[in-house]
Amino acid sequence: MSPRYTRTAIALHWLLAAAIATSFAVGLYMTGLPLSPQRLKLYNWHKWAGIAILTLSAVRLLWRLVHRPPQDIAMPPWQRRAAHVTHNLLYLLFFAVPLAGWAYSSAAGFPVVVFGMLPLPDFVPADKALAEALKPWHHRLAYVMAALVLGHVAAALKHHFIDRDGVLSRMWPTRPDSTPLSSP
Repeated sequence: MSPRYTRTAIALHWLLAAAIATSFAVGLYMTGLPLSPQRLKLYNWHKWAGIAILTLSAVRLLWRLVHRPPQDIAMPPWQRRAAHVTHNLLYLLFFAVPLAGWAYSSAAGFPVVVFGMLPLPDFVPADKALAEALKPWHHRLAYVMAALVLGHVAAALKHHFIDRDGVLSRMWPTRPDSTPLSSP
């Protein structure tokens, strides 16, 4: 079996994956709702999720910088390059998407108040023209991240079911034999 990521790296990976998928789904749903208390509640939840994603991304990046990932599995050079480019773009988007959303919210004059209790400073000054310019960027970057995530999942499944090279099992929460993780 190939070397695995640490339990902390695995937990951060899956927690961030769940947060991003949920926030993306809520984002798609809430934009189609008419103005209502439910829509406002979902927008606030979406902002909180964005701040949580930003925080988790920082923790994950710091963990990655301090803890080297396991050695690469033997694969063709083009696949290794594609994996590295995809991972780097994903890390960039983990920050860019929530920051673009925060900037849009600030420019539109809607403060980010985490859990309704912790007001965050405006990321940019309120400016209607800036808000209109930023709004599509938050959406576009989110769709680019969604496309990269789908490609990442497809590649992991290809490695698991076709190549059978252990790539997916290195980041799966349990070993293939379903025994709990025992490494730190």
